[in-house]
Amino acid sequence: MNKVRIISITALVTLLIASAAFAFIYDRSTGKDSIFNSTEGDSSLNVIEAKSQGQLQQDISENRETIITKTAAKVSPAVVGINVTEIRQVRDIFSMDPMYRYFFGDRVYNQQIKNLGSGVIISPDGYILTNDHVAGNAIEIIVTMTDGAQYEAKIIGSDPSSDICLLKIEENNLPYVKIGDSDKVLIGEWVIALGNPFGLFDINDQPTVTVGVVSAKGMNLGVEKNRYYVNMIQTDAAINSGNSGGPLVNAFGDLIGMNTLIYTAGSAGNIGLGFAIPINKIKRVLDELKENGKVDRDFWTGLSIQTIDQAIAKAYNLKSTRGVIVTQVLPNSPAQKAGIAVYDIITGLNNFKINNETTMIGKLQEFRSGDELDVKIIRDGKSTTMKMRLEKRK
Repeated sequence: MNKVRIISITALVTLLIASAAFAFIYDRSTGKDSIFNSTEGDSSLNVIEAKSQGQLQQDISENRETIITKTAAKVSPAVVGINVTEIRQVRDIFSMDPMYRYFFGDRVYNQQIKNLGSGVIISPDGYILTNDHVAGNAIEIIVTMTDGAQYEAKIIGSDPSSDICLLKIEENNLPYVKIGDSDKVLIGEWVIALGNPFGLFDINDQPTVTVGVVSAKGMNLGVEKNRYYVNMIQTDAAINSGNSGGPLVNAFGDLIGMNTLIYTAGSAGNIGLGFAIPINKIKRVLDELKENGKVDRDFWTGLSIQTIDQAIAKAYNLKSTRGVIVTQVLPNSPAQKAGIAVYDIITGLNNFKINNETTMIGKLQEFRSGDELDVKIIRDGKSTTMKMRLEKRK
């Protein structure tokens, strides 16, 4: 019994050795690597592993290139840094004292002030969009491109009321940003803000890029230094000092707004509340600036209005204090011709909601002589719409 088992084991070992030898001879005869050649086997695995790593790196690289990164790369060459010099009148500190002014007069002198901001090229022949508060009062403007080239720019026209300024440099075949349509902006869609915060463009010859979403539309922020900020686009894309005048673009790189304001809540930096002037508001202003160097708002309505308070809202049984009440209508004025009367409550202009006197005046800044407005009013508790055509002031 033991002998038979020993013979069986010997036969099995012999069979395994013979099979291995046959496999080796077969591989050598066919020119293939032997499965027992450990060095050559490792080489094949290394090749496969290298190919896998290369494919993996390519896949990762392709996945990193999103529509946002591609758009930022496309738009960046059209963004410029702007450095300006302007003259401001400064009052001597002693002139603050009434007694000093009585004996020595009001001492006011001119002082050169340096300022910086951002801009965006909107045509290949060198037209640049920026804010009036960036360059509107400049005596010298230096524009820096992403290739480091610098140009002296001239002011084609500026409009303080809308805070829009148009510059021009003498160059051709420049990169530029495509004008979009801000009426089609969606709340929640991705947007990219580019610009020159804190003058960093001067150091690196490139704009900074921040990404966020459209937080809100139609934001009415009131008036500041005779500049009316109504119907603004709000975004949480980081905007800081120096970003003013830079572009706000959608994910496709279309210019939908110009970065203009931030709320800081007492802090020095961005807290996620940035505001841009919609490009559709800018378009009409740019056309007039290019043609006339200024915007003609020499029209009249013949209206006197007052912001609604709680007492007025209660007296007229209004649901809220939003809107304005008409306190006077001049004879033969556009308002009288439209049928608007004293004590009418104005709640809207052309689908734009009127919250108070400031938003009413600010919205009127967007119109010109000859424009016809839909004026939404409440009279005797009923809503109606009047047609008012603006007329040039006589």
